Amino acid sequence: GVYVNVNRGKRSLMLDLRQEADREVLRRLVATADVFIHSMRGKAIASLGFSYDDVKAIRPDIVYVNCYGYSRRGPEADQPAYDDTIQAECGITHVQNLINGEPGFVGTIMADKVAGLHALHATMMALFHRERTGGRGRGEGQEVEVTMFEALSSFMLVEHANGRLFDPPLGPAHYHRAVERNRRPYKTKDGHVAALVYNDKHWKAFIDRVQPEWNSPEFDTLELRAKQIGRVYGLLGETFATRTTQEWLDLLRELNIPVSPLRTTDELFENEHLNAIGFFETVDSPQGPVTFPGVPTWFSATPGHVAAPAPVLGQHNRELLAELGLDEAQA
Repeated sequence: GVYVNVNRGKRSLMLDLRQEADREVLRRLVATADVFIHSMRGKAIASLGFSYDDVKAIRPDIVYVNCYGYSRRGPEADQPAYDDTIQAECGITHVQNLINGEPGFVGTIMADKVAGLHALHATMMALFHRERTGGRGRGEGQEVEVTMFEALSSFMLVEHANGRLFDPPLGPAHYHRAVERNRRPYKTKDGHVAALVYNDKHWKAFIDRVQPEWNSPEFDTLELRAKQIGRVYGLLGETFATRTTQEWLDLLRELNIPVSPLRTTDELFENEHLNAIGFFETVDSPQGPVTFPGVPTWFSATPGHVAAPAPVLGQHNRELLAELGLDEAQA
């Protein structure tokens, strides 16, 4: 399923870059390309003859994007990396320990996906620079480096750098509200609900309507609540346990306080909102219909869509070789 999802709409050309004939096919492709992007370690791609200098010699304005585990400018340059090891390296397992009392991974391949998004925006920025400096064939290409460790460190330190930004430090490198152990979905009479009674407007509306016995002036402002956020979450938790999930959904939506039921990932496929906006797209494939999560961003002039199902490996060899003026016997 993962392969089918992430390779949708692509064409598949299978080459063995240890063979000179196949390296020549890739060189011909490079000559037609705007972007060369790879996820091999630096020494490995260079040994195959496709370093930045090699590729630039074929296509001077190429945007060449390296996707590594660690920057080649540091001592970990050629260390292998996977999602789990990068989660540990960048502090995710640490903050999970602060929350749960035990180190753990988050339940998604976060490092791979966040680094991939960094690679996307870095590539687009480099292409935009090339457009500004003359466009295709005339503008300035460049080499770009995107690494999992640096991308995830930046991602985690957006909020968790916190007091460590300053000299001398004003506190540890974590955002206390995010790692507070009472920050969790609230138990209700018949399930759970996620809610954030956060800013002063939300807080006043909640207190005026619910009138919990524990209310006190010491909770009146966001600044006061932030200093004792664990206690606040705990008291709210006691109150949420007194009503059903639907009662809380109805009340908090009426008060315009952010609230949501807890959904499974299976339920997303039946979600009323997602289906109303046409988020899912069904595409025919040789294995039958496949329903994909569609393009999550919307463009008024150039809307995106799922172009085709995922290819099998090497499915387009003959087609792509023909476009390069070659036949399969030459590759």
